Amino acid sequence: MSIQETKTASASLKHWQSLIEKELRDKSLEDLTQKSAEGIDIKPLYTASDLEGIEHLDSLPGMAPFLRGPRASMYTNRIWTIRQYAGFSTAEESNAFYRANLEAGQKGLSVAFDLATHRGYDSDHERVGGDVGKAGVAIDSVEDMKILFKDIPLDKVSVSMTMNGAVLPVLAAFIVAAEEQGHARAKLSGTIQNDILKEFMVRNTYIYPPGPSMRIVNDIISYASAEMPRFNPISISGYHLQEAGANAVQELAFTLADGLEYVRAALKSGQDIDSFAPRLSFFFCIGMDFFTEIAKLRAARVLWCRLMQQFAPKNPASLTLRTHCQTSGVSLTAKDPYNNVMRTTLEALAGVLGGTQSLHTNALDEALALPTERSARIARNTQLIIAEESGVTRTIDPLAGSYFVEKLTQELIDKAAILIDEVEALGGMVNAISKGMPMRLIEEEALKRQSRFENVDSVVVGVNKYENTLEKSDIELLSIDNAAVRHAQVNRLKEIRTTRDQPAYDRCIKKLTKAARTGDNLLEATIDAMRARATVGEVSDALEGVFTRHKATYIPIKGVYKLAREEERQFSELTHEIRSFEEFEGRRPSMLVVKMGQDGHDRGAKVIASSFSDLGFNIVSGDLFQTAAEAAAEAVQRDVHVVGVSSLAGGHLTLVPDMINHLKASGNDHIMVVCGGIIPDEDHDILFEAGVQAIYGPNTNILQAAQEILHAIPGRNRTEPSAKHKQDI
Repeated sequence: MSIQETKTASASLKHWQSLIEKELRDKSLEDLTQKSAEGIDIKPLYTASDLEGIEHLDSLPGMAPFLRGPRASMYTNRIWTIRQYAGFSTAEESNAFYRANLEAGQKGLSVAFDLATHRGYDSDHERVGGDVGKAGVAIDSVEDMKILFKDIPLDKVSVSMTMNGAVLPVLAAFIVAAEEQGHARAKLSGTIQNDILKEFMVRNTYIYPPGPSMRIVNDIISYASAEMPRFNPISISGYHLQEAGANAVQELAFTLADGLEYVRAALKSGQDIDSFAPRLSFFFCIGMDFFTEIAKLRAARVLWCRLMQQFAPKNPASLTLRTHCQTSGVSLTAKDPYNNVMRTTLEALAGVLGGTQSLHTNALDEALALPTERSARIARNTQLIIAEESGVTRTIDPLAGSYFVEKLTQELIDKAAILIDEVEALGGMVNAISKGMPMRLIEEEALKRQSRFENVDSVVVGVNKYENTLEKSDIELLSIDNAAVRHAQVNRLKEIRTTRDQPAYDRCIKKLTKAARTGDNLLEATIDAMRARATVGEVSDALEGVFTRHKATYIPIKGVYKLAREEERQFSELTHEIRSFEEFEGRRPSMLVVKMGQDGHDRGAKVIASSFSDLGFNIVSGDLFQTAAEAAAEAVQRDVHVVGVSSLAGGHLTLVPDMINHLKASGNDHIMVVCGGIIPDEDHDILFEAGVQAIYGPNTNILQAAQEILHAIPGRNRTEPSAKHKQDI
């Protein structure tokens, strides 16, 4: 730019500032600058001067640092893979759903397994009564896997499987089922998630301690690199970090730091960087901050390229970050759920504009239950409409050169790089997790997000603003008969165990146990065991006998919610009421926060535990994965006033009444029970009849809920809430 052009641009900017200050009247230009969740100043105007000093602006798609995409032609040649993450009760039902979706234009499958499978339990195990078939498909053996993929050409259809804890038996069952249906393992394409580090951070569907778990990851990468050249042996997942509360910088930094840890583990075992790095894939969540999500994917590719260059790969593909994306589950609302169609559309478009290689769109009813066939079709068609009607596939990275997007991308690169350096200073991600660093930061961010929602600093249309009070939702919800699914699975397990070649099974389980002790490849040994008709639970038990089963502890974070809300009148009035309660009763109101069954998604439970603790409640955080009997026993032992049950996986109709019956049987039916999470309206009356006092859905205002619970606690001069009060709550 010439000196004259610079002067002209400067004069124009000053003139614009004077114009906008006239329009603002009583505000300054700075008043329009907003601080994002990541601590980035979002200005009302960006100009060419904001791009000064930014590298990579002249980069091209398919070339390092891959800012504009990992492939040179991107969607102009081939659109992203359209996926639908789904699993329904039985393998038979899921298979029918998959085949129908493939016929309707879906290009790949994404399998959701039930929580019993995730945690390495067979469907007949005593700890999984409420979990079988509820949040995905129940898979116990090769026979289930063969039914799941019946009449689906696995040599042509890409299959993504979200599995981490029981990854060995599930992947082995998939390989054996494919081979028995005539598809060689070398021709299989797809991805297994196999990202155990994020399980220890947020999702909690782990089985073994971190050390053995990392070995399993490495054995799978090693085996797949040699035997399955079209298959991605790991999908390093930031999705669950955002769902747990992480902002975009945290999601970027911790996801890439996880990836770095897996790369180093593979190199340490003797693998060559170019033998596995081109098959690494990533998985990001796409939330409602439209431009931040676009910039996040662009920043991720630059950061990963930079991180991988230190290992001096010879293959340029080793430097590329390829990613699957899924629209956010947390952004979905149970209130006014038809709004979720628009939310998912915006998020899907952000994923496409950010350059994803694969995409799943959530259904409008997933804040209430598993998606119906109708809602899943709407979600899938959202992608088809973007691909076929919007015109965004005609140009590669159409937002490239945008002053705002490029500046925002660089801000995310810089901030995420600082956080990655902090992880590295702790000795890498395994050490950082052992010190609790990422979990603490993510939980703090979740509490801040809750405060922004309650203060309406973060608007959720139809929930905390523009609420629809005129009509109730008429959405038809999918209901799973958990008892029927479990009965069918138990019968199939009995048949497998009575008809298999028992000596062959015994030899293979012995070989697997030996491999766990000696260091032989665990996936190879597991494939032999599954071929001999071992079950998911039997393989997991054999490995648990060597590795043990991991158990985490949780201590609520204090002070974050209080800092955000303590200046408000409602907060101070409620804390005063709680102090009065303590003076009158001789102790603070006490609540046990529990998650029963195998659902490890504990964001909601953590937010409640930390915020109620800041208000003055005495909070007892129950262990994850409790049975109904264990939860009831802990409530009695701790002498709590209230049990707060968090349910996100559909097991509440089995587990909550069972827990209440245990309380009654021990003479402790005075303990109040409340529930929160994803609980469909049609389940409310059943739970109320069982003895539940109140039910709170997603996006509940915590101050209001805490006040209602405090007032409903039975005690001196207190009465049991009436049925009408229960309904009002």
